[in-house]
Amino acid sequence: MKTPNIDKLVASGVVLTDAHGSASVCGPSRAGITTGRCLQRFGFVCIPTGDSCGVDLSEVTLASALKQAGYATAAFGKWHLGDKPGYRPTERGFDYYWGFLAGSRSYFSNPNADRAGKAQSITENFSHVTFDGYLTDRLGDKAIDFIGKNKSKPFFIYWAPNAVHTPMEAKTEDLALFDGHPRQKLAAMTWALDRAVGNILAKLDKEELLENTLIFFLSDNGGATNNLSTNFPLKGFKGNKFEGGHRVPFFISWASTIKGGKKFSGLTSSLDIYATALDAANHRTSIEKNLDGVSLLPYLKGNKQGDPHSELFWRKDKMASARIGDLKLIRVEKLNPVMYNLSKDLGETVNLTANDPKHLQQLDSALKNWEKETTVPLWTEGPQWDSITWMIHQDLMLNRGVRMTGPTLKP
Repeated sequence: MKTPNIDKLVASGVVLTDAHGSASVCGPSRAGITTGRCLQRFGFVCIPTGDSCGVDLSEVTLASALKQAGYATAAFGKWHLGDKPGYRPTERGFDYYWGFLAGSRSYFSNPNADRAGKAQSITENFSHVTFDGYLTDRLGDKAIDFIGKNKSKPFFIYWAPNAVHTPMEAKTEDLALFDGHPRQKLAAMTWALDRAVGNILAKLDKEELLENTLIFFLSDNGGATNNLSTNFPLKGFKGNKFEGGHRVPFFISWASTIKGGKKFSGLTSSLDIYATALDAANHRTSIEKNLDGVSLLPYLKGNKQGDPHSELFWRKDKMASARIGDLKLIRVEKLNPVMYNLSKDLGETVNLTANDPKHLQQLDSALKNWEKETTVPLWTEGPQWDSITWMIHQDLMLNRGVRMTGPTLKP
């Protein structure tokens, strides 16, 4: 994958080498990012389906908190946190929104799909709008417009492009750049993503805002099987509790404040974005005591050492996992648990449960104690997909080939 603009941004920041999404699928992971809280606390555990609503209205989003601090706020791209009245971006703390409320859509305009009232169609605030060209490019343009209009005040942008989520669609000219590439469409879509990032950075630089803009860059979950992603050397993929499902690329750039060109190996989570942003804005609020994330600024500045988190937990339907130090437990209903030492076995192949019952009990007890603080999921993804996810975990836990790999249900 060629990403010159993202590579340049990486060089200006700090790479978090043990970073994790708050979930292994997109909607729940974004619920964690926008609230700074474990999504299991408010039941947003699975991908929203059917008439399911979204993030509980009692949750205070990062946009709402920063708006209280005087920031202009905007969201662009994929929302997937509720498409019913009351749950939409401009009702959850954002002054402006341009994007789609659903989990995915075409990268090109389609008159049959882009109809008013459809969650996949483009919405500007509350109005249905159309677009020309390639969506990743347009999302970059819209962010640039917002920066231009708000350059004289503090602003917060949640820029969430659908790239490189399926469907696999790219511009003809971008495809031509990768003729013969084994993953041509993915490479072309990644190239377009990098171009949009570069255009946004160029606008910040032009307005002399780049060095004093705190930028978080990450994926919401591990790579999926249906867009030719690879998570090597990690085991698993989007939707499961192995490292390939929730360990994500994550780096932070703030050139005026954080020395770049470094790596940070402490245990971190996308939940930390909320607390870090509040810290950077110097906005003290009662919300902080309810956050599960922590501010990473003391660690990135070198004022603190070690792990921001001593433990992390994940749960989706029948599957759960716990991380304490280098040890990780994966527990699935009706299956024997597995435990790994990630410092020695990042690929999660050597199950330690039989040889280390003491640590197995420690992780299991910690997971159960955490679950006491959670609530019942408000919805699941349906019995068929729930069963497939269970089968995938069974295969991975037994170190055998996965029978079912994605929503297309291909064996």
